[in-house]
Amino acid sequence: MKGVQDPDPFGRLVTALAPWLDQVVIVGGWAHKLYRLHPSAQKLDYPPLTTLDADIAVPARLPAGEQDIRERLLAYGFTEEFLGDDRPPATHYRLGVGFNAEFLTPLIGGEYNRKHKRKTTMEIAGIASQQLRHIELLLNHPWSIDLESDGFATRIQIANPLSFLAQKVLIHEKREREDRAKDILYMHDTLEVFGARLPEMRELWRSVVTPQLNPAAASMVSKASEALFGDLSDDLRRAAEISADRALSPEAIGEACRYGFAYLFARF
Repeated sequence: MKGVQDPDPFGRLVTALAPWLDQVVIVGGWAHKLYRLHPSAQKLDYPPLTTLDADIAVPARLPAGEQDIRERLLAYGFTEEFLGDDRPPATHYRLGVGFNAEFLTPLIGGEYNRKHKRKTTMEIAGIASQQLRHIELLLNHPWSIDLESDGFATRIQIANPLSFLAQKVLIHEKREREDRAKDILYMHDTLEVFGARLPEMRELWRSVVTPQLNPAAASMVSKASEALFGDLSDDLRRAAEISADRALSPEAIGEACRYGFAYLFARF
């Protein structure tokens, strides 16, 4: 495997995670890509943003089994790359050239433990999972899709698009400069993928997603239409640069997002 890219690295990851597919949720860029396979998605004339990084949200507790996730990943050819000095260390699970999986778990409560150390990672089913804010939003009410890999259909869970959009808003200010621009493009394209289903999406926000949020978080999302897209920002300009092959202007991206967010997330 060294120096060679597996022809279907994501499929191999899904196979490795087979015992836990009803409990873990695909989030981030791969969730966005997989939205195109959902029955509610409309066909678009441009490909989704691509990424070789797969983010998987996992609950803080998983039932014990004959194998743990780490053992399965190593058995399917993944290797571990340890980052930082945390215990356990933050870990990327790599396959071949470029593809890596990272596991994320909700950070609940304060950011420090009783020993006054920052809570950054925890061990779950053998793997090191990063503890981050708002991951619980992505774990709640996931959507299911059937994914074909190696001739077999496998049902996997992906973050529902309203939780996906809301979480992007809630973490926006803490993201790196380039990540913020890419996130804006993810938000714009998600609105286009489900543009024909906006009334259904708004109902999902009101009836399912909003009750999961505290009032401050819900208010932040409801104000995102103007807060993130009311002015022509550097983030919008960089998002347009990323999508240069689609000839999107910063103004067009901002207008589409401002309208979509105002419709979906308006206070009621």
